[in-house]
Amino acid sequence: MLLGSAMSSPSFRETQMNFTRVREAYSYKEKIVDKTLAGYSISHDSLRIYLRAFKTEKIIELWAKNIKDSIFILVKEFPICDLSGFEGPKRRYRDLQVPEGFYHISKLNPYSKYYLSMEINYPNASDSIRGVHGHLGNQIYIHGSCISSGCLAMTDDRIRELFVYCIEAYNSGQKEIALNIYPARLTDENYSGLISDYKKDKDKLSLWADLKRSYDLFTQLRVQPKVKFLPDGTHEVK
Repeated sequence: MLLGSAMSSPSFRETQMNFTRVREAYSYKEKIVDKTLAGYSISHDSLRIYLRAFKTEKIIELWAKNIKDSIFILVKEFPICDLSGFEGPKRRYRDLQVPEGFYHISKLNPYSKYYLSMEINYPNASDSIRGVHGHLGNQIYIHGSCISSGCLAMTDDRIRELFVYCIEAYNSGQKEIALNIYPARLTDENYSGLISDYKKDKDKLSLWADLKRSYDLFTQLRVQPKVKFLPDGTHEVK
């Protein structure tokens, strides 16, 4: 028998535990994560998560379920310590805007200069069409510390816990963790206020209409909406 065939590959969690800050995160937060998931009858082995961020309220919502469950459950809200910019999408490098739209976590960074960080896949297909070509910027993160220049800063303590949830989801086989970033909770009242305040800004209105559909569908069904990026930078949401 070949030696390699007798040895199993390390799990995602085991690989991440090679990093000092990940071990620290588990030391501080593993019991809390275990207790929270158990309280909702969610197993580590079948964990699936979905993230929503709201800029006005400065909150990241963590929704979770088992693979076989039909709907997501809100299991945690993480306050955002700091974010820069104002309502509206990120359209160019150094505009200090936190993006808005439909994203996913593209990378976990266990040795960030902001303690721990999770990279967001900005620019997405819509940003690449609607932003300033050649000057879109990149490297947008959810991270520790409490300073933002276009990122979602959560403090070291909060990023530890969210980092553990993400590792556990990847470890159970989740391929992609979606993150939707909204200007605010898009209740009918809030949405009407945004539309009124920015009624001449077609770019914002177009994006917010797509985000509103996503928000309403999820509020009604608790199922992650399916999003298709269209050639004009808009989205098909269903």
